[in-house]
Amino acid sequence: MTAPFSQNASFPHSARPSARAARADSPWIRRWSGHSAPRFTLVCLPHAGGTAGFYRPWAALTPPEVELLAIQYPGREDRFDDPGAADMQELVGAVADALEPLLDRPYALFGHSMGSAVAWELAHQLTARSAPGPRRLFASGRAAPGTAVTGQLHRRSDDTLSAELARLGGTSREILDDPGLRSLVLAAVRHDYRIIETYRPADRPPLSCPLHVLTGSTDPELGEERSRDRAGGWADLTTARTEVRVFPGDHFYLTPRRREVVATVLRSLDPSLTTGGSHTWPSTP
Repeated sequence: MTAPFSQNASFPHSARPSARAARADSPWIRRWSGHSAPRFTLVCLPHAGGTAGFYRPWAALTPPEVELLAIQYPGREDRFDDPGAADMQELVGAVADALEPLLDRPYALFGHSMGSAVAWELAHQLTARSAPGPRRLFASGRAAPGTAVTGQLHRRSDDTLSAELARLGGTSREILDDPGLRSLVLAAVRHDYRIIETYRPADRPPLSCPLHVLTGSTDPELGEERSRDRAGGWADLTTARTEVRVFPGDHFYLTPRRREVVATVLRSLDPSLTTGGSHTWPSTP
C-alpha cells in the first residue's frame, strides 16, 4: 500500500485534513468526529441487518484523540438502492477498498455479531494488501470464524426471521409490527444472514494483534456450550493475548451498556484516553 500522503510529502500539514476528509467521502464510510489531529482510528462494523448509525451514539463518548468511522453496508438507509455483496469475500473487499486510504494512523477494528467476522476477514485482507494491520481487534457477540454455529435462517419465512430478531433483541417491537418497516428491515437482515450463513472461512495464519472478546452474559447467540468458554475460539486466531469481558445483558448488551463498552475499548487503545485530565468531550444524555 502507498502511504496516503507519501506522494504529497511536500504539502503543508494544514492541507492534509481536507484531503483526508475527501477520501472519507465514500458510501461505505460514516465519519462523525471532526477533530483535526486524532491519534487513533476506531473502525466499527455492524451486525447482520445493522447500519452504521448503530454506532453513532459512540461519537459523544469518544475523545478528540480518536476518530470514529463506521461502515455502512449497502441495501439499507441511504444505500437502499445499492446492490448488496454476493458473499463475504466481496463485502470485505469493498470495505477494504474504502478503508485502505484512511489507515494513516494506528487503528482498531470493532465488530458486533456478523461484524466480528467481517472485522477478522478485513484484518487479513488488509494484511494481504501490505496495508498496516490493526493494533487491536474487538470481537463482540459471536464465536470465532470457523467455530460459530450457522443455520439457514436466510431461507426461512419473514415470520421466522422476525421471531429470530425478537429473540436476540435490538429490534423494536414497533418495527416488527409495522408491515412496511418490517419489510425494509427483513430485506437487509435476510441478505446479511445469507452472507454469514454461507460464509466458510479459509485457513489462515493467526493475527499478530491482541484480540478483545466482548459478550453479554445471557447472549443466546453463543449458546450454553459457550458459557464456560467466553473466548469462543478467538484465542486461537492470534499470536498475541486474548482478553474477555462479559457485560450484563443479552446479544445487544452493548446498547444499554454503551458507556461501559466504549470505555473498555478506549482503555484498551490507550489508558490515558479514559483518565480524564485535560480531556473534555460531550456525554450522552
